[in-house]
Amino acid sequence: MPTGAPNVYDAEPIPEAARAEIERLLSSGDLFRYTAAADAPVALLEAEFAALMGTRYALAVSSCSAALFLALKALDLPKGAKVLIPAFTFAAVPSSVVHAECEPVLVEVGENYRVNMADFAAKLPGAGAVMISHMRGHTSDMDAIMALCDAAGIPVIEDAAHSLGTVWGGRNIGTIGKVGCFSFQSYKMLNAGEGGIMITDDPEIAARAIIMSGAYETNWKKHPGLSNSCAHWQNKLPLYNLRMQNLSAAVIRPQLPLVAERVEKGRANHDHVAARLNTSAHLEVPEPLGPEVRAPDSIQFNLVGGWTDEQALGFQAGTKARGVAVQVFGLSDGNARAFWNWQFLGDQPDLPQTRAMLMRACDVRLPTRLTEAELAYIADAIIDAATEVRG
Repeated sequence: MPTGAPNVYDAEPIPEAARAEIERLLSSGDLFRYTAAADAPVALLEAEFAALMGTRYALAVSSCSAALFLALKALDLPKGAKVLIPAFTFAAVPSSVVHAECEPVLVEVGENYRVNMADFAAKLPGAGAVMISHMRGHTSDMDAIMALCDAAGIPVIEDAAHSLGTVWGGRNIGTIGKVGCFSFQSYKMLNAGEGGIMITDDPEIAARAIIMSGAYETNWKKHPGLSNSCAHWQNKLPLYNLRMQNLSAAVIRPQLPLVAERVEKGRANHDHVAARLNTSAHLEVPEPLGPEVRAPDSIQFNLVGGWTDEQALGFQAGTKARGVAVQVFGLSDGNARAFWNWQFLGDQPDLPQTRAMLMRACDVRLPTRLTEAELAYIADAIIDAATEVRG
């Protein structure tokens, strides 16, 4: 790696407080969330996360993908129900829809990485649910989406894997739809290696998800405030066994008080680099929508002004030579965020607007630990590589 190039690959460090709790758990062997009569680390995490987000219920599970799947199953959608999703998302999102025996309907996404509302409105009739991915933390027009869905009686699930700490119109992202789902994978705001959580204010959705997550026999009694609903659904729903275990919760819980600081630092980092990149005629960082206050840990920008594929690949190689990993979504082999690589969906109609965006949209990690000098190095490397290619 060239001298001065920052390391953007390491995840957020694990607080020392987590290490002590992990040692305690390992000594006790008490790793299963339902072993303790009360106050298991997973149960405490659920209560603390619900309080952080301002929701009634939270259910910690093995991944955000598991949370998305459980959310769909908890909505009790009929087999084959159509579920609208943005065409710019991670492959796990359409996979969760397929896993729930529903049919993904891909919606066009514009060059600002947000859902095209005209295409959304045209495809909404007949949908059983909507799953909005706030991809890389970019929030689509949730006011317009919720107005259309509420009028049609269609439930909305928020895939907020990248959006912990983002606020839309004063409301926490993940609390606007019927269910919000978050990720604790290493490259997210809270690092547990793997893990996820879903939140809702709906007791029936929470109860169904709890049972299906693997609360067998009377383990559901360890989820407060849901005894009547859980008792009703016990033995009436399949068990998918997607539980989180106590070690993961022990890693996550000490990081919850750090969210606000990480959000503030991530936003400052993003805005610092964005201002630098926007000085180049070859690069553009799209503006957020008005009600959105983002919590980014990465930056996305577009190559503008008529780039060819060859030039875009040359730019990608140029940043790499400078020690900065820039990914052009549509030009990276097998990229899991390019919808044409989701071959498990079968033949899909082309989405020219999303395809054009992905062929020129770039992605760079900006961990919150980076210094101002390291941010400057990243911005300079990107601008210099673009200038080298385009002159």
